[in-house]
Amino acid sequence: MERHGGKILSDQLQRLGVRRVFSVPGESFLAALDGLYDSGIQNVVCRHEGAAAMMAEAYGKMTGQPGVCFVTRGPGATNASAGIHIARQDSTPLVLFVGQIETGHRDREAFQEIDYRQVFGGLAKWATEVDQTDRLPEYIGRAFHVATSGRPGPVVLALPEDMLSATADVPDLPGPIQSAAPDWTRAAHQVMAELSRADRPLVIAGGSHWNATAAHDLARFAGTQRIPVATGFRRQDYFDNRDPHYAGDLNVGISPRLAKRLKEADTLLVLGSRLGDIETQGYTALDPAGHDKRIIHIHADPDEPGRVYQPALTVTADAPSFVAALATLNAAGPGWAEWAAATNADYLWWSTPFESPGAVKQEQVIHWLSQRLPEDAIITNGAGNYAAWLHRYFAYKQPKTQLAPTSGSMGYGFPAAISASLQHPDRTVVCLAGDGCFQMTLNEMSTAVQHGAHPIVIVVNNGRYGTIRMHQEKHYPGRVSGTMLANPDFAALARAYGGHGETVTETAQFPDAFARALASGTVAVIELKVDEEALGTSLTLSAARTAGEAMQKQRG
Repeated sequence: MERHGGKILSDQLQRLGVRRVFSVPGESFLAALDGLYDSGIQNVVCRHEGAAAMMAEAYGKMTGQPGVCFVTRGPGATNASAGIHIARQDSTPLVLFVGQIETGHRDREAFQEIDYRQVFGGLAKWATEVDQTDRLPEYIGRAFHVATSGRPGPVVLALPEDMLSATADVPDLPGPIQSAAPDWTRAAHQVMAELSRADRPLVIAGGSHWNATAAHDLARFAGTQRIPVATGFRRQDYFDNRDPHYAGDLNVGISPRLAKRLKEADTLLVLGSRLGDIETQGYTALDPAGHDKRIIHIHADPDEPGRVYQPALTVTADAPSFVAALATLNAAGPGWAEWAAATNADYLWWSTPFESPGAVKQEQVIHWLSQRLPEDAIITNGAGNYAAWLHRYFAYKQPKTQLAPTSGSMGYGFPAAISASLQHPDRTVVCLAGDGCFQMTLNEMSTAVQHGAHPIVIVVNNGRYGTIRMHQEKHYPGRVSGTMLANPDFAALARAYGGHGETVTETAQFPDAFARALASGTVAVIELKVDEEALGTSLTLSAARTAGEAMQKQRG
């Protein structure tokens, strides 16, 4: 049966299990929009391509299946590149479809013409252009396989306008590729034999692929072997933070005690993590040129272990599959109960609230949320110093409850919260955002209202780009340049979009404000007016400036 390319595309997406896509429309892919019209696939129409790609990326994190995004050529694609970068660094499956100029106009620098292989070649796992309508199923099938295989990541498919509008008689591919699960029992015994040589081992859980079963298996393994478990940057929901074997997370503002434990550890069992820049404190906690630790590296991509750090043993496997095998093993010996208890005590010390200045105490707000939100509530955030309070004081209880960019992308939290609310309308979704972070994507409030998403956004307003100001005061104390913000009335702005708005100027006001936001049943914004001195969880603005002045004096 003859179908135009847009219909072939939508039919193939249906076969691959796609139920929702995110888009900003463009005339370059009208045939694709027509194909989606009666496909049964929800098209969430966004206000900016960057946010659309972030929503798709969050979908990929939640489901393990590729998030799908449609954008137009040229500026549409370059706007979406922020989401592609997040998917790459966070190892998230994503497929970006980009409308493209007609094939006959190529190489003339036609209107909005871009060579997508060049633009995204170093950013995506695969970037290409589909020239033949009858090959659409082949390309789409391969795109979904590449996005999910090995280390997951983003794929970019450019779709010329005339290719999409042309017709072809071509069968659909049957569906996703099925892979037989290997038996990792022998490899698990080998890993355990290597691990049993350790005096002070530390498990580091990170990367992608994780799910509820994997979290359960990891807890079972840790309990049997009595071994401490740390999570990678913004992967805190991989392990119940209340578990007595939890050591904390290896984030930007790492606990000094966990940093010390990482240096003291003699063996690292790395499950899924790349063991990257943030986890190693800028490669200082573990020197790539040489260190005193044995590394056992489990990763789905065989090219990842050994790329930076030379491991003692590697296994090419996705972390959940391998953890399932580890969880079946008996205790290898006496275990490391004393070492695990000490690392957990360090975590509990770090998670005890440290009072910040001002009438609104961020540590108390986060502690309140941690104690009172449902265990399956989904928490999202972007980038900024405000997130340090969340990472330090919120205890994650279940997997798939944290959506945060390991890439450090500002503006991510709100689009991710919209995506989460659409995917799980029955669950509480809370986005924590800084005033600068929120303003990068707050125009998506109209997207939330249009499509019925109802996340609660807590905007931490200190009138500045806090992270940059912190570094500025450390290196150029008192010379404030380019970090101050003129902000709107966020609560009033939420109401203008048709949502609910609240302003909190004292900590005691927060519980009632949150209850009203939750009861509103629509997208809600709670603006926290925080003191400008509250620069970090253990750092004031004045202290940062004093430290910077002292450093300047030392340098002469």
